[in-house]
Amino acid sequence: MSDLFPKWTNRLPLYALVGLVFVGTAAVAGVWYYFTPKYTRVGYQPIQPVAYYHSVHVGQLGMDCRYCHSAVEESWYANLPSAATCMNCHSQVLKDSPQLELVRRSAATGEPIAWVQVHKVPDYVRFNHAVHVRRGIGCVECHGTIDQMDEVYHAKPLSMSFCLECHRDPASRIRPLDKVTDLHWTWNEDPVVSAELQRANGKTLVHDWNVQSLQNCSACHR
Repeated sequence: MSDLFPKWTNRLPLYALVGLVFVGTAAVAGVWYYFTPKYTRVGYQPIQPVAYYHSVHVGQLGMDCRYCHSAVEESWYANLPSAATCMNCHSQVLKDSPQLELVRRSAATGEPIAWVQVHKVPDYVRFNHAVHVRRGIGCVECHGTIDQMDEVYHAKPLSMSFCLECHRDPASRIRPLDKVTDLHWTWNEDPVVSAELQRANGKTLVHDWNVQSLQNCSACHR
């Protein structure tokens, strides 16, 4: 048999085992890094039953986020508007547009539109919109520049590390309450000055509003 199998073949099982360890480690590392919201959720843009252009309603017309998401300051979730809310304007504007047929039908029958949820955290995570909005965390921090999107897409990862970055340093993101829905607001036109003002004023707001930057597990996992 020695004529058929050279001596080095005796080491093949060891080579195979070492190779398997390397491949397994690389696979685990790849899954650990790439199967995260940063890669699996960011950019997610489902097709909605009605094409709603935030770039028009918010970007061009300047509509406040809270006109449609009216419960965001009082509730843990950001509610979607009913068709009746849409018809407050569209009973006069584009009232015969075929694109709004589903909206008109929903308003007439009361049957809700089957919107596809874009931003979602796992079921074991508790996120309260009202707590954040009423403490000066702007919509842009989690949702990105919605006013520039035709169809809304998932702009931020909303992962645990993403949330903890803010919880560890809320002063770098907190803003006056009347600027929460202003997606492009800054303290100053000069980025350097704005960053300095953010740091100084942010610390003041965190102190005055008694912002609790909780980092314990039970803050989000209950």
